[in-house]
Order: sequence, then structure tokens, then C-alpha cells
Amino acid sequence: MAAEPSGVESAGQKLQFAPFCSALEAGFWHQLTQRKLDDYRLDESPRDIRGYYYNGDPVGLPTRLTLEFSAFDVNGQTPAKCCPAFGTLYNTNTLEAFKSCDKKALLESAAKEIWEAIQSGSCAEDPSALCKFILLTFADLKKYRYFYWFCFPALCFPEAVPFHQPPVALEKSFSSKQIEALQGAYDGLCQENGGTAVPYFLVRYSEEAVLVSLLKNWSSFFKDQKKVTVGVYDPCTLSQHPGWPLRNLLALVACKWGELVDTVEVLCFRDRTLQGSRSIQHSIIFQVKLPQLSVSAGVPKTVGWEKNQRGAMGPRMVNLSECMDPKRLAESSVDLNLKLMRWRLVPSLDLDKVVSTKCLLLGAGTLGCNVARTLMGWGVRHITFVDNATISYSNPVRQPLYEFEDCLGGGKAKAQAAVERLKKIFPGVNAEGHTLSIPMPGHPVNSSEATVAQARRDVAQLEALISSHHVVFLLMDTRESRWLPTVIAASQRKLIVNAALGFDTFVVMRHGLKLQKNAGVDSAPTSAGSTPASECCSSSSSSSSSSAGSMAVHGASLFSNIPGHKLGCYFCNDVVAPGDSTRDRTLDQQCTVSRPGLAMIAGALAVELMVSILQHPEGGYAIASSSDDRMNEPPTSLGLVPHQIRGFLSRFDNVLPASLAFDKCTACSPVVLDHYEREGFEFLSKVFNSSHSFLEDLTGLTLLHQETQAAEIWDMSDDESV
Repeated sequence: MAAEPSGVESAGQKLQFAPFCSALEAGFWHQLTQRKLDDYRLDESPRDIRGYYYNGDPVGLPTRLTLEFSAFDVNGQTPAKCCPAFGTLYNTNTLEAFKSCDKKALLESAAKEIWEAIQSGSCAEDPSALCKFILLTFADLKKYRYFYWFCFPALCFPEAVPFHQPPVALEKSFSSKQIEALQGAYDGLCQENGGTAVPYFLVRYSEEAVLVSLLKNWSSFFKDQKKVTVGVYDPCTLSQHPGWPLRNLLALVACKWGELVDTVEVLCFRDRTLQGSRSIQHSIIFQVKLPQLSVSAGVPKTVGWEKNQRGAMGPRMVNLSECMDPKRLAESSVDLNLKLMRWRLVPSLDLDKVVSTKCLLLGAGTLGCNVARTLMGWGVRHITFVDNATISYSNPVRQPLYEFEDCLGGGKAKAQAAVERLKKIFPGVNAEGHTLSIPMPGHPVNSSEATVAQARRDVAQLEALISSHHVVFLLMDTRESRWLPTVIAASQRKLIVNAALGFDTFVVMRHGLKLQKNAGVDSAPTSAGSTPASECCSSSSSSSSSSAGSMAVHGASLFSNIPGHKLGCYFCNDVVAPGDSTRDRTLDQQCTVSRPGLAMIAGALAVELMVSILQHPEGGYAIASSSDDRMNEPPTSLGLVPHQIRGFLSRFDNVLPASLAFDKCTACSPVVLDHYEREGFEFLSKVFNSSHSFLEDLTGLTLLHQETQAAEIWDMSDDESV
């Protein structure tokens, strides 16, 4: 259909039209299947449906009329920059009824409606009457084979329509000023029409201005002019031929105004976007002399049935037996936006790396729910939740994976309920839930042998989960609950993304990704290919209460150009070890009290940070972007790869600080990792059962505090002696 019609050499003498090529998407057949089973059953009554066509395709594509899953909602929205076309569906119950249906009668009936609308002038008021189509179908729901025949009825003149002036590109007939004026005038007309593309319009122009109007304003717009210009929203891409929608417009002009005009100038309006730049210069313009169309002669001859794939008059068949499973349809639909993003906006986007990433979410609360939804939006298929809480009555309004019924009877386990909801949202997701308590510093586990044994099993299970995932999100309520996964992930060289909330502040950060155990002390991999895909990135967030002051204490003040293996973790900005943060605290101190939108913002940014890291060739070893890099060339197709994103909702501001790893960090410092890797659970049990002084003594924080206090006393003595 994309090729020039036959007889191109004589096309300068006779007007020819590019016929429509039907484009019925799988979603349309899925909807037809559901309606046949649930609503239509054996009812063969005609049904109103809606399609659309587009006038911005590049050269070479056929003139298409598209029907998708929304075709049965005749009052629904038409895609942007597309023109709606309304039609009638005739769905038969048997293949024999489909074959024996009187196609000639259907076409003649549709032609009669169009002709009556032309004679009465109602199609000038409602031009959609000129764009009717017919779709005859039979759905074999046992084998998911669909037979169909598409028709776009077009009235014919009794003789060929000659050119008065052959088609030329608009840029050869209009000046750049006129083209710009035409574009603006048409856009304004569409806005007056509710934002939908206008299929037919009138044009009047001079060297200084271009005016457009609706068909119904013909008399007042043209007055006594003998030469008129009509415009058509033209889906054809051929340089010498208009598309099918022009046919019935010319029939209307010949019937209603043919005696008033000598020639008709036709503007085929084509609106392309190439490499981000809009252009209508490739539109074509020509003049024709219309033969007379006698009203008394009755309905003109009509054509419109589409040819099949072999180029003969006959129906088509599509076999969707392999893709009509609703789960497969949902899977293809989930990926559609991502593919469009790559095709049109970010060609270098590596979607496979994102979709194949296995994400472990520690915490299924407000942050966990929002992170999970954003991960699904990015097409991530493997999501695992870890949480030991149940759903309470305060949760559903803030945590979008839960409902009121989940709170009844003491509440469902969050991890399992979150998995159930994800699978209801998208059955193709591979989701797991683990009700697991994470042992924490300052929370003793030595009260009994059973307690110790359970803690040992919990640690082993957490180690196995972190080992089997690529990215770990720390989304828990307390600081100390983040310590153990930070240590394990640092030891396993896994990516950590951390998000934490204040009342109107948040922090999202990636942990520094430690070098491979066999790598040099000061050398990090220079590409993702030098480390396994599951270990090439890492991110985390430090507590929103961490301050620049605490960073200055251990010399890890803000720097730029820090490579990923030298970045700090969640605990690197703190100079005290984690302990029991919930003991002897009031309700507001035990619960995360924050502005309702904060978790959605932080959760989304945590996922977007992960995706940006995945797109960087060095993954988690990428140099941290800072606020100063916002005006520089971004390191990935998606932009910057910061260490931290600290947000302040009260002033709607974000900053991108970066800080070095702290050699006395209670979680990721070499001494802590060395003890964990050598002693395993025995070392961890000492941390759980001891006060925070154990870790502080081990890492040298205690000595640092003593030296700091001594320096302060010395300074006071100096002051007093003055």
C-alpha cells in the first residue's frame, strides 16, 4: 500500500487516492473476545466502534486506520494528533454467516447514509459522517482465529477527476511565513474543537495571512469566490497522491457548492515530527476540476472493501492463539511504554538490564509499596518483599498495595499481602514475600536457645536472599534494622538503595560498592563487564537526621568526583553505633510521621536512581554526580548518577551531595567486614547482644570521641589562661 498507485506517469492528469490499510491491534481482538463472551453472546446486532488515523507517519508507511482495545468506547479519547473515525461492527456467530453476509448491501447502506448526510448538509455540521467505516468479523474463540473484512465507503464521481494543477509540496507553494501561519491557524482550530484533530477545514490565504475555518462556515468564509481551498487531515505519505478521506469531501463539495466554484484547491495537511522538530512543509497542494454530481441520479457508485494480503478482493484472517492469553497481553502492554520511550526518546536505553534486575525490598510499608509500584512501571519482573509486620487500619491510605479488608482479623502479613496485590495488578510479575524479623544491634537475642536459633535462621535467610538478588532496597522504619543488610550486602558486593523520611525531608542514596575481594586496593572496575551483572551497582540512603556537622567530625565532608567504591554508606555519616531507637519513645517517635506525598517522591527517586546506575557503563562504581554537574553532559542516557538525593519539601528543593566512606563506619568499614566474614554469626550475635559501645570500640569511634573531648578540654584550658 505504501507504493505509488499504478499509472503514476499519468497521475498528473487524473486524481488517484491511496486506500486505507486496516491496522487491528491484538488489544482490539482481546476486547472483542471479552464482549462476545460476556455481553454479545449470540446477538449479531451492529455495534458502534471507533478507530483513528494519523497524518505524521514518515514516507513509506501505508495509510492506516487503526483499531485498538479502546475501539468499543466511542466516546473515549482519541490519541494525540490523531483523527477519529467512527464505524459499525458486524460480528457474526459462524464462519458461514461471515462468508454469506451480503457485503454489497452493507456497502450500499453505508453509502446511502453518507449521501443523505451530504444532501442535507448535516455532514458539514458533523464531518465525521464522511469518515464512516464497516468492520465485518467472525471470532473463532476456540482457536483464537479472527476473520475480518474492513470497508471504508467512498462515493465515486461518474468520471475521473482531472488535475487543474498537479500536486506540489507545500514549501514550493507557500512561503515560510505562510506555512507558519497555517500551522498556527490549524492548531487554533483544533483547540476550538476540544483538542481533537479536525478532519476537514476551509482555507483562505494571502501573502500576509492564512485563515482557516470549519466546513459549516463555507458561505460566510468564501462568499462569492470562484476558487476555493479546502483542507484535509491527510494520513497518506505519498508525494503525488492524497489519502482516502479526501474522496467523500470532494463529493460533498461537488454536490453542495459545485455550481459556485470553477476549480477546487486541495491542501493535504501532513504534520510530521522528525528528530524532535515539527514540520508541515511536506504537505501537498493541488487543484482539481470536479465533474458534476447529479443529486437526481441517486446514490453514486461506491467502493471501499479492502483487498486481502494477496491483493484480491476477500477477507483477512489473524491467528492469535499464541498471544491471546490475558497474562501475555498484559505483559506486552506493560512493556509498551518502555519500548516507546526507547524508540522515540532514549534510543540507547538498555531495557533488558532493567527488566532482568532482581530487587529485594526490605520493608513493605509506605516506602516499600511505592518502590514496588515504580519498579513494576519500569518493567522489573522479580520483586521480593521482606517484612515482619501486619497491616493495620492506618496503613491502606498511605500504602497503596493494601485495602481495608486486609486489616480485618488482626491484619494480613504485609509481605504476603503485598505479593498478592502485585500479582493482581500484573500477573506476569515474579513476586515473593517473606515474613522475617531482621536481627538488630541493641536488640538482644540471647534470652534462650530458641531465640538464638531463630536469630541464626533469620540471618541465614537474609544472607541467602541478598545473595540471590541484584539490588537491595532498605526501606525500614528504624536505623538499626538497616545495619545487618548493609553489612551483608557490602560483604557480597551487592547494590543497596536506601530511602529514609523526615517530616518534610528525605534522603535517597546509593551505598559505595566495595571493590572485589581480589581487586587492588585503589583500583575499581572501569566497566560493568568487569564484574557480574548482579554486582555492578549499589545505592542507599542515609537517615534524614544525618547532618553536615556529623560528616565533618570524621573528615568525610562533601567532595566531588568520588568513584563508586569510595562512597559512603548509610552509617558513614554517623559517629555513634546503631542501638534500640524505639525504647521509651512516644507514639509519634515510634512511627514515621511525614507529609503524605513524601514517600511517593522518595520511593520513585530510589527506583529512578537504581535505573540510572544500571544505565551507566561502570554501574555501581560510577563516579557520583553532584549538584554542580546539572549543567554538564550527563553520564548516562537518563542523566546524572548521584550518590545522594536530599529533598526538602517545604521549599520544593533537591540537592545532590556526595561523601566519602568513613574508615571508622560501624557497618561498612574494613574492620567490621573482616570480623563478619571471619566469624559470621558469632560476631553478629556479639553486636546484637552488646550495647552500642561494642561497635564503637571495635571501629575506633570510642577513641575518636575521647580525643575529641580531650581537644575540647584543652581548648577550654587555653581560653581560661588568656
